[in-house]
Amino acid sequence: MVTQHRRRALVTGGSSGIGRAIAESLALDGCDVGIFYLGEPDEGRPVVKAIESHGGRGWMHIGDVSDSGQAQAAVDSFIAEFGGIDILINNAGIFRDHVIWKMSDEEWRSVIDVDLTGVFNFSRAVAPTMRSNGGGAIVNISSINGLRGKFGQSNYSAAKAGVIGLTKTLARELARSNTTVNAVAPGLIDTPILDAMPETERKKAVEEILLGRIGTAQDVADLVVFLCSDRARFITGEVIRVDGGQYI
Repeated sequence: MVTQHRRRALVTGGSSGIGRAIAESLALDGCDVGIFYLGEPDEGRPVVKAIESHGGRGWMHIGDVSDSGQAQAAVDSFIAEFGGIDILINNAGIFRDHVIWKMSDEEWRSVIDVDLTGVFNFSRAVAPTMRSNGGGAIVNISSINGLRGKFGQSNYSAAKAGVIGLTKTLARELARSNTTVNAVAPGLIDTPILDAMPETERKKAVEEILLGRIGTAQDVADLVVFLCSDRARFITGEVIRVDGGQYI
């Protein structure tokens, strides 16, 4: 009798918010889970502990997704620890909002580097293993603002639109190796980042949402887990909104 190994998942930006919800949900769904994030060790340890309490092996690595060398080193370390990789969640992202006539070069570059180039760095790093091992699943976290744009977010909207284009290209390139690649586009989600949003802007955003409430990180995580499962094995190259109807 052949024993099936637990699926092995790596989540960038996995120490908090949507990334943490995804990491813990994947563990509940039968995965060993590693998180990669930029921060202090104490930020990641509770997530690793939660992963382990759900029956999975936990792992963490600190670094910058925008640095290709750090991305490759993290993937190599993860594969060495777990013997392979089955799932990659590109979730890490930042905001540096300003209208374009006030946006600095650094604000533009930093968001593009993290939110778009970071997705490229990790996807490129895992592709050879997924190709040689018979497949896997990549899910990229985009945004409805990558589909429609948003005032004051030319950098963020451009990066998230780029993630969608990259997702569709990777879906074509990796399909023959039985690797699915999809994007999830959240709307307004209740995460720590939302705390910095002015109340008037938050109220206006909620008024756009047909279901009348802000989404939760778990709303996003539930879809991501599905896209990584065998139930979604015939879905690739898609962009699925989780926004309560906000985009409409």
